[in-house]
Amino acid sequence: MKLLLLLLVSGLCSAQYNSNFRSDRTSMVHLFEWRWSDIAAECERYLGPNGFAGVQVSPPNENLIITSPNRPWWERYQPISYKICSRSGNEQQFRDMVTRCNNVGVYIYVDAIINHMCGAGGGSGTRSTCGSSYNTGNRDFPAVPYSSLDFNDGKCKTPSGDIENYGDAYQVRDCRLVSLLDLALEKEYVRGKIAAYLNTLISIGVAGFRLDASKHMWPGDINAITSRLNNLNTQWFPSGSRALIFQEVIDLGGEAISASEYFGNGRVTEFKYGAKLGNVIRKWNGEKMSYLKNWGEGWGFMRNDRSFVFVDNHDNQRGHGAGGASILTFFDDRLYKMGVGFMLAHPYGLTRVMSSYRWTRSFVNGKDVNDWIGPPMNTDGSTKSVTINADSTCGNGWVCEHRWRQIKNMVIFRNTVNGQSLTNWWDNGGNQIAFGRGNRGFIIFNNESSNMDVTLNTGLPAGTYCDVISGQKEGTRCTGTQITVSSTGSARFTISSSAADPFIAIHANAKL
Repeated sequence: MKLLLLLLVSGLCSAQYNSNFRSDRTSMVHLFEWRWSDIAAECERYLGPNGFAGVQVSPPNENLIITSPNRPWWERYQPISYKICSRSGNEQQFRDMVTRCNNVGVYIYVDAIINHMCGAGGGSGTRSTCGSSYNTGNRDFPAVPYSSLDFNDGKCKTPSGDIENYGDAYQVRDCRLVSLLDLALEKEYVRGKIAAYLNTLISIGVAGFRLDASKHMWPGDINAITSRLNNLNTQWFPSGSRALIFQEVIDLGGEAISASEYFGNGRVTEFKYGAKLGNVIRKWNGEKMSYLKNWGEGWGFMRNDRSFVFVDNHDNQRGHGAGGASILTFFDDRLYKMGVGFMLAHPYGLTRVMSSYRWTRSFVNGKDVNDWIGPPMNTDGSTKSVTINADSTCGNGWVCEHRWRQIKNMVIFRNTVNGQSLTNWWDNGGNQIAFGRGNRGFIIFNNESSNMDVTLNTGLPAGTYCDVISGQKEGTRCTGTQITVSSTGSARFTISSSAADPFIAIHANAKL
């Protein structure tokens, strides 16, 4: 009996690492701050047809409306209740989005804010996205309901009540993160309210959760909540499927809390990935792309089967979180495409692509003072729709990196080579590298100041392939560069150092 119970518990835990992606898909995209109706349309018209596996969506729960500065993006991280009601849309629109996306095999992953409620200075009133009342002074959130009994005010030992020392694990988990009211997650009542919220989302059809600020919660408290979650909705998922859990834990080393403490609950965000890849692609601190030969665990990253990776996210593209100026973003589009291309070609980690909106950066003493700016807005503060231009790019201030041909085609590349090991590594000792994925794909980069002209073994069957970076296969022709693989598997690659996209990728499904 004990052995059976252990196996059951082990099975529940292990399932929290599974992506729940369709077997032919491998990457999700974060449609940051998109409206539910726009996400539903994007699943049907673009994400499904192009092999995207899922969408991370912004927090759907009711939040504090902040008008100074003018509706910043971070108001979404200031919960008032667990009602599904935000500037992305209401509950019915959320349900419609989940149904429509699931029906085309693109699953929804919710950014869940369960560590805290809104900030201590939020005052009182009904200035919230559903109109629910609150009083931060009394710790009163009647729409949940939470009261002063449900917060960690008495547990935190710092004079300010905020985290003052990241070298103290108790402060980091029991005190307020930037004055956000810290929930007492060890209390059964609080755990029950959070689990009920997440189970509502599961019943609607979501496939998993990003747990925001996981570093600020005790791993055991997270486990006590996620162990109460129901299996996924069998309308779309196999019986017994469990929600994917990926926990936001910033661990660059040197602090009291390590990412490995959270492995028992699910996957963990590997923030070293984007920080170090940015240094390599930028060629900072003497880094070279040839050093990427043992990329992944060989670089001190977490276990592959626990890692959740990305080049940038909504925090660090604004200079928050981890990585600083090394983080590659859409503002450095040439380098960014190389970074995302490498991530999607390399087998390490569960990958997420970023999709952003544009804002005007303004630096004062090295800090972007406009890092707070919210999504493109109408004059009434509502979020603008995502419009699609004739060339498939986005309008209305939306960047839509996932629609860039190079990134979209690399998502397809990753799907095509899934399950194949890294093979045929080559480098010049500097910033020219190439590698294959079994006999399914091959990619080559020239990040040098000199032109490249090399003949390399690709491992691919003989034939003519379309480079999916300069173009793609359309019918019986290539819209970009053609690469001929000989009977021995070798091919010649020429890449100018001044090319807009100094890399080439070919794969089995791009063969003429």
